[in-house]
Amino acid sequence: MKLPKISIGPAALVAAAFIGPGTVTVATKAGANFGFSLLWALLFSILATMILQEMTARLGVIGQKGLGQSIRELIKNPALKALSIILVVSAIIIGNAAYEGGNIAGATLGVEVVWDYPDIAGIDLAALTIGVIAFFVLLTGSYRLIEKVLIAVVLLMSIAFLVTFVLTKPDLGELFEGLLVPSLPDSATLTVIALIGTTVVPYNLFLHSSSAKKKWKTVSDLKKARQDIYVSIPLGGLISIAIVSTAASAFFGSQLEINSAADMAKSIEPAFGELAQYMIALGLFASGISSAITAPLASAYALTGLLNIPEDLRSYKFRAIWMIILVVGVAVSSLGLKPVSVIWFAQVANGLLLPIIASFLLWAMNQNFLGQHKNNLWQNLLGFLVVIVSFVLGAKSLLSAFKLL
Repeated sequence: MKLPKISIGPAALVAAAFIGPGTVTVATKAGANFGFSLLWALLFSILATMILQEMTARLGVIGQKGLGQSIRELIKNPALKALSIILVVSAIIIGNAAYEGGNIAGATLGVEVVWDYPDIAGIDLAALTIGVIAFFVLLTGSYRLIEKVLIAVVLLMSIAFLVTFVLTKPDLGELFEGLLVPSLPDSATLTVIALIGTTVVPYNLFLHSSSAKKKWKTVSDLKKARQDIYVSIPLGGLISIAIVSTAASAFFGSQLEINSAADMAKSIEPAFGELAQYMIALGLFASGISSAITAPLASAYALTGLLNIPEDLRSYKFRAIWMIILVVGVAVSSLGLKPVSVIWFAQVANGLLLPIIASFLLWAMNQNFLGQHKNNLWQNLLGFLVVIVSFVLGAKSLLSAFKLL
């Protein structure tokens, strides 16, 4: 019996994008500080991501539009259009550049755990290496190559973190209880926000719609796009669950202070051996490469759509956008800069951006150009629920940024 072929592609890019060093760090701290009790937040975020990304897939495949283009075309009022575009463009450029720096810096910590290397003229060699790899992958201008590289990186992360998960032998009863029974321990609110916020990412809505449009062209391809989502997004979620569970098994209830995946890699070796340490370091480095590629790519897709620039991966304007994001990110991470105000703005911008972009997506998915594939009642209800939750999370993120929470 021949098994059906599953088409993997754009949703794998989304998984590669949300499993960055920031996500690995948040998941590590969640497990080390709260055990398995916050796994339900990851389950919710995976489901919410699948709901939104299914809409972006339909927008790309059926409508043959990226989300940036849809936003530009939907808003008719010139003043409102200008304000919306300025807000989104500012948030994407500054937010993605800041997060790019943080993600690359986080990935270098994984390398430092197993390899003591010198800086070259004050530049972090690992950060530069990650930046160079991302630069040449994106410079090819080949969507097919970029897709294959990111699928390979996701598989590498899966192997690294799942091997570590097996080595630490987590309690499966506690794992499933944390996954299916919501609880909120004292002082866990911001961690829940972070777990959901690092998975349900506004930039990925632009990335997925544009990449789905590029890969698939006909109504019959929608089945392939959905299969891609139902395989790739849960796989990304499984990686996050494995990281939380590993940290919970190894460190919850101990006296060790674990603030990052690099701390986990350093501390896990005495109890679980060198293989566990190397696997965490490898996974962290791979997550840095994935985010170094996807954050600039998502920025370029978003801005070209919003600013009415052709989404051509080989055009000078498209390349200029991702180069700016990548160069700034590498500079921030490799030179040891701490742009507190930029990171603060990124946090504020992200808190504002997610509910706004999710609302725009829901609006676009009810337009007549989608024909019979526009949202039905249940899709609207589920989308509206995600938008409401994103508004609440956005508000709490803002309160946190202003130190009011």
